[in-house]
Amino acid sequence: MNWQRIAIPIAGAALVVAAWRGYGWPGVAMAASALLFWVLLNFTRLMHILKQAADRPVGYVASAVMLNAKLRPGVSLMHVVAMTRALGQQLSPPEVQPETYRWTDTGGSHVTGEFSGGKLVKWELVRPPAAALEQPRDTPPAGP
Repeated sequence: MNWQRIAIPIAGAALVVAAWRGYGWPGVAMAASALLFWVLLNFTRLMHILKQAADRPVGYVASAVMLNAKLRPGVSLMHVVAMTRALGQQLSPPEVQPETYRWTDTGGSHVTGEFSGGKLVKWELVRPPAAALEQPRDTPPAGP
């Protein structure tokens, strides 16, 4: 169970109660304003991230290797979308846990991440075989 789903509303209610006991109705108004401001900041951040992702192809990342280096267990899907600036290509059926997403770069490398409850559980970097990227050694070097 995600402790934040319980702790954040309890902390908000405790803030309002403490404001009531300390300052009465003006304290409640200030605490409610602060909570509303916090909610609007998070909503604005989410909209900014999704606006950036809307301008990019689904499942694209500039460098899968760099994304792999930046990933950590427990990172939220929203944070990964913010890092890649693109929505991941969903590989798992909709609304089935765990969710699996893939981001691919132009070189053919891709990172596949598994999210459970919106948090990154594990990921895998797959790079194309090196033989496909190299030139055959039989060809002479280009140049004068």
